Amino acid sequence: MSAPHVTGIGLLAPTGMGVEQYWSATLAGACGIGKVTRFDTAGYPAVLAGEVDGFEAREHLSSRMLPQTDHMTRMALVASDWALADAGVKPDELPDFAAGVVTASSAGGFEFGHRELEALWSKGSDHVSAYQSFAWFYAVNTGQISIRQGLRGPGGVVVTEQSGGLDVLAMARRRLRDGAELMLAGGVDSGLCPWGWVAQIASDRLSYRDDPARAYLPFDTDATGFVPGEGGAILVVENDVRPGARSYGTIAGHASTFDPPAGSGRPGTLRRAIENALADAGADAAEVDVVFADAAGVPELDRAEAVAITEVFGPVPVTAPKAGVGRLYSGGASLDVVAALLAIRDEVVPPTPNVARLAPGIDLDLVVGRPRHKKIRTALVVARGYGGYNSAVVLRAS
Repeated sequence: MSAPHVTGIGLLAPTGMGVEQYWSATLAGACGIGKVTRFDTAGYPAVLAGEVDGFEAREHLSSRMLPQTDHMTRMALVASDWALADAGVKPDELPDFAAGVVTASSAGGFEFGHRELEALWSKGSDHVSAYQSFAWFYAVNTGQISIRQGLRGPGGVVVTEQSGGLDVLAMARRRLRDGAELMLAGGVDSGLCPWGWVAQIASDRLSYRDDPARAYLPFDTDATGFVPGEGGAILVVENDVRPGARSYGTIAGHASTFDPPAGSGRPGTLRRAIENALADAGADAAEVDVVFADAAGVPELDRAEAVAITEVFGPVPVTAPKAGVGRLYSGGASLDVVAALLAIRDEVVPPTPNVARLAPGIDLDLVVGRPRHKKIRTALVVARGYGGYNSAVVLRAS
């Protein structure tokens, strides 16, 4: 069966809103990481994040929507608007039940939930919004996008943390094979509030440095953890390219695995996820022109990923543009898919910002400093989620 096409993209990232703004900043190696401004981080060990600058929800959404939505949902709604417009799709012209929505989520509407918990404990239960019943929920982006766009076809949500941004593409592909005409798929996330911040710190993977240029350094000898971020991307995925529309590329293969428990003595399964994705695409490792790495920024995780990539591909260009925006949880892999599709389109590999010296034991052809011009027909995107999730997606030029 033919691979589905990505025909539309909507995104919000710490380095830009919209495809071309984000892509220009990514090729320039821009860094969108800075001191957290959304709340006071005094007393917290982590103080940096990748925030989406300049996003004003009231400029894009009705006043009716604002009280019932978390910040991440507002961004997801706008991203879905932009994706459909980019694809030239008017939802009200689609047949009933022909189009659906699948999104990835890491935890739901943290900021909304934090605000309502504050109201509960400071003022009492009468002051808790009725919208708390769903605004925090991990499936809320799927529901709100479906309602806003009138998409009554297949729906779903994947909760596999960072891996989810790839896993939803596999879910969308299955729905298209089952008869859907169009799917919106992707992830948009945000947890930049005290409650969400504590939850992220608990992972023990965050960098506690306060210099944005030296905090998130995947594969670098000075890596100490990652910087969280917010944002992500929503994609329009279709089996066929409509007349007058474009295809950014095709989703040729996907696979996911789950690692055994830490301390079990059994090896991780990232390599198997990569190999299975290649097999699903009917591709040989030699066909892959570039790898977009998960890039945890945690030394032992970076080493494990570097080994898996090297064992499968040998020398291959590797990049991690997320070092300039932070790890966006469920939105991160979706944004990497966009970067990979644009790399295919423009025949250029974006650089990995800020990284200077590869750590001992890491033997990667990591693209740093400046973009590398290269004809790209096939790209691999890797994502790992906290708790043992591994996913890989193979993308091909149309």
